[in-house]
Amino acid sequence: MRILIAGLFHETHTFLDGLTPLSDFQIRRGEELWASKGDSSPLGGVLALADEFGWQMLPAADYRAQPSATVADEVIEQFWNDIAPIVAKADYDAIYLVLHGAMVSQTCLDVEGEILLRLRNLTAVPIFGVFDLHANFSPQMAALADCLVGYRENPHTDAREAGLIAARLLNRCLTTGQRPSMQLQQPGLLWPPTGTGTANDPMLTLEAMARQFEGENDSLWAMSIVAGFSFADTPDTGVSFVACTTADATPQLEALDKCAHELSHLGQITYPSADEVLSQLKPLPAGLTVLVEPSDNIGGGAPGDGTGLLRALIRHGIRKAAICISDPQSVSEIEAGVRTIKLGGKGSRLDAGPLELEVELIALNDGRFELEDKNSHLASMCGDVFDMGRCAVVRHGGLIILITSVKTPPFDLGQWHSQDIVVEKLSVVAVKAAVAHRRAYDKIAARMLWVDTPGPCSSNLQTLP
Repeated sequence: MRILIAGLFHETHTFLDGLTPLSDFQIRRGEELWASKGDSSPLGGVLALADEFGWQMLPAADYRAQPSATVADEVIEQFWNDIAPIVAKADYDAIYLVLHGAMVSQTCLDVEGEILLRLRNLTAVPIFGVFDLHANFSPQMAALADCLVGYRENPHTDAREAGLIAARLLNRCLTTGQRPSMQLQQPGLLWPPTGTGTANDPMLTLEAMARQFEGENDSLWAMSIVAGFSFADTPDTGVSFVACTTADATPQLEALDKCAHELSHLGQITYPSADEVLSQLKPLPAGLTVLVEPSDNIGGGAPGDGTGLLRALIRHGIRKAAICISDPQSVSEIEAGVRTIKLGGKGSRLDAGPLELEVELIALNDGRFELEDKNSHLASMCGDVFDMGRCAVVRHGGLIILITSVKTPPFDLGQWHSQDIVVEKLSVVAVKAAVAHRRAYDKIAARMLWVDTPGPCSSNLQTLP
């Protein structure tokens, strides 16, 4: 069997200023996709599994970027121009797609649905694939693809495995001749990312129900619990349930809908202010306190340069503490010898703005590091290696500040260790995240506290227009 494979992956935060340009995307075309074979990404897993099935893979193009603002239309058109000639002319038996599911461009609120529509205008072969749990799944996606399988864990430790599940289902389709379709249920619920961890309800119960339904019904090939991405303003934003089936999954979908409404209040998460939390940490208790700042959640598209928690740490005189700020301008200035910098506050109008600080230089380093956890959410995004760009490690009072040139989701401790910062021995570490950091930090934290600060990823969704 010949399988055409392509990837288009971006989680779009439509409330952020500006655009995500083509230059922000890592792009691989044709044979370049083989560089991912065997790595920790869904693409790498499927390319490796193809050998087991005896598939001949036809790699088209893979575009991926970190979560960020609305995508420039140019990205979508170039991706299509890369794959359309292959789709139109090549000889293949099926298409496999690595998608996110919450991608928005300047003129298209449902990029994945648009790509599927264009594919269907050129081919009738089965279309299978994998997508992120935080997709905003549209009716068009459900109608035009045969079977798309969502991640089942948040933090996304199973992204590669979800890709393999979808590939095995495609093999089932090709070897049995059975061809499933998708049914979509949208309960009309909206949860912030902080309310969508799969270790807690409502997602814990919903995922358990989905796996039970799969076990009871051979006709139900896959059931995906889709948490939605609430920082994208689209008609399909929110929770959804997607059944890939050869029968009618209406009873199962309606049961999930009913349960989601009953548990919905557990997905509505808000947090106390940073000042309130820090006031309760005096004196600092023993062990590592992890302060989580979801309003500047890099994994949700925020710029990672918010100063809200940074200001609070300084205001309360917290010592033996560390925070990471993305600010390439400050890195350049420090490298040029400047020691009084205006740090952060450049990426969101919701922030108080740059904070002027006098800093002591500890080190200047390259930011490329190998992930310590090859099954983390970060691995699902980038494979085995991440590059933070040029980095400066500085000190201000009792606070160590890691300043990166590339915003880096705090999902792997290699981020710190590569810069000779042993966070396990500190009293406090601040992370700009919501849920996906927990796989890395749960094992070293004596306590983990979430704080509210100004920023574009606030869990209080009522603050968004």
